[in-house]
Order: sequence, then C-alpha cells, then structure tokens
Amino acid sequence: MVLKLAPKERVLINGAVIENGDRRSRLAIMTPNAHVLRLRDAIHPAEANTPVRRVCYIVQLVLSGDVEQAEARGQLLRGIEQLSQVLTDHDSRTQLALATASVLGEQHYQALKALRSLLPREERLFAAGRA
Repeated sequence: MVLKLAPKERVLINGAVIENGDRRSRLAIMTPNAHVLRLRDAIHPAEANTPVRRVCYIVQLVLSGDVEQAEARGQLLRGIEQLSQVLTDHDSRTQLALATASVLGEQHYQALKALRSLLPREERLFAAGRA
C-alpha cells in the first residue's frame, strides 16, 4: 500500500501516530495486513450517528487495530447489506459492492474509501427528509 501524505498530515499505522514533515511525501507500507488509518478520515465515536457513518466507524476500528477483522466481518457485511436496501441507485450499489468485496478480501482501507464516498449522498437524503 502506498500512502501519499500532505505536509503535516498524520496517519495511524499499527497503533503508532506518524506525522509527515513539511513536504508532500509517499510512504510504502510493506507489511501485509498492516493497520493503517489516515487521521483526517477518522470518525469520532460521537460522529458515528448515521447508518453510513456507523459502518465506516466499524471499518475504522479494524484499521486502527481496536477490533479484530474476523470479529467485525459479520457486522460489516450486515451493515453494508442494510445500506444496500436503502441506497438503491446504481452508483451507491457499485460502491457497496466494492465495499463488500473489500471486506471479504480483507482490504479494509478500500472498504472505508468506498463507504466514505456514500457520505455526501446520505447527507443529501437526510437533508431532503428534513425539508
């Protein structure tokens, strides 16, 4: 996995917080199944207050090493399935299928990336429901 980091960007790798220097850089993570989480992508527990955010938070716990992959797998797949019953448009289905494949392939960073792409759509749906 290759991470492209902005100046002063922080990332959590196997429980250690690493901060980039003053310039953009690239990090190659060579250890298979390393737990990697960009802190700019991190969701605070209190912010896990919508269906998509809750599933993202579970993936984040796997990436941070706070929950074992095997322990989270069923919960993630159920959460993605529940989202697929609500988010039925083609683009959402594509991202949910990618998230499912990523969870099954133990590629949790890719799963988080796919799920985070649904956050703006979820926000619009909630905004439309309030109007």
